[in-house]
Amino acid sequence: MVIQSNQAKRLQMPEPWQDPKIKPYVSIKNLTKRFGERLAVNDVSLSIYKGELFSLLGHSGCGKTTLLRMLAGFESPTSGKIFIDGMDMTNTPAYKRPVSMVFQSYALFPHMTVEQNVAFGLIQEGMKKNEIRDRVDSYLKLVQMSGYENRKPHQLSGGERQRVALARSLVKQPKLVLLDEPLAALDKKLRERTQLELVNIQEKIGVTFIMVSHDQEEAMTMSTRIGVMNEGRILQIGGPTEVYEYPNSKYVANFIGSVNLFEGLVVEEKADHVIVKSTMLEKNLYVTHSASAPVGAQINVAIRPEKVMLTTKEPTDEYNWTSGIVQDIVYLGDVSIYYVKLSSGIIVLATVANLVRAAERPIQWDDKVYLHWKPQSGIVLAV
Repeated sequence: MVIQSNQAKRLQMPEPWQDPKIKPYVSIKNLTKRFGERLAVNDVSLSIYKGELFSLLGHSGCGKTTLLRMLAGFESPTSGKIFIDGMDMTNTPAYKRPVSMVFQSYALFPHMTVEQNVAFGLIQEGMKKNEIRDRVDSYLKLVQMSGYENRKPHQLSGGERQRVALARSLVKQPKLVLLDEPLAALDKKLRERTQLELVNIQEKIGVTFIMVSHDQEEAMTMSTRIGVMNEGRILQIGGPTEVYEYPNSKYVANFIGSVNLFEGLVVEEKADHVIVKSTMLEKNLYVTHSASAPVGAQINVAIRPEKVMLTTKEPTDEYNWTSGIVQDIVYLGDVSIYYVKLSSGIIVLATVANLVRAAERPIQWDDKVYLHWKPQSGIVLAV
């Protein structure tokens, strides 16, 4: 629901990263970090705009947390520059940066009450008591924690501790909030609900958020844009729809959701399509596309499982279908994932909405089925 709301807003105005007149709020230029011989962050350049909720997404060890810690000032870059709101922050110590961080463990002081935890930073700055009280009250109200002021962290649930940690970060009114896998400790249902709450809070106050996550669904749900990282580099930057529907590499296609990859040879290349011959499939692939792939090029065609249709009747189309045997069916409630083994030996996934009950399914285990898809469903990727 939040994503649809954000998209509706963006239809009415250009994205800031598409407007050359708008300057980035956070600018990372050729940032590199080495730990001895290990290259943790490799020459990363990145522009993030005011009011964004930008996610750095990747597996453990890809460099995303190191990049976040350099933004916070907890790690010094080996080389490169960091600018926040036009100011060079590269060598500025953490306590002088207009940045707050929400840690994965929340890092609340166990001996302090909720009110004391949220007020801690303001007390350190020497703010007057009445001003501290008013500001703490307003931010506890913002995160829906009014009435919990006198509780200790051990008396709170995981979701409540997460809200207190967020209030503590926001109460100092930073220019930038960094979130290091802030929802990882929550169970699935609470995590989903908290995702929406975080997005709503971020939209309400307009502060720029940069979040680190390894959870693709979390990043897709919450982010204005996503930067997919691997081995210290950012491989692709784009909105959730762009990164999912138009991955620029095999790695991104595999990392974001599930994907079927068919390796083949380009046998025809026209302005509006390519035809690919693959030994994995019975029929050639016809892919409408915008990228150029010359005849003779070895490529992959990526097709998402939800775009693969199943039938027991042989299609009459010349392209974009094959047959196989249902090896397994994974029931997920709203959808089922069919694992279909082709004669070439590969397994193709097809996601099907459960419009009828399991006993009424027209396709069951060991059935012969035909898989087919539309020409616009495929994405051409380099091998």
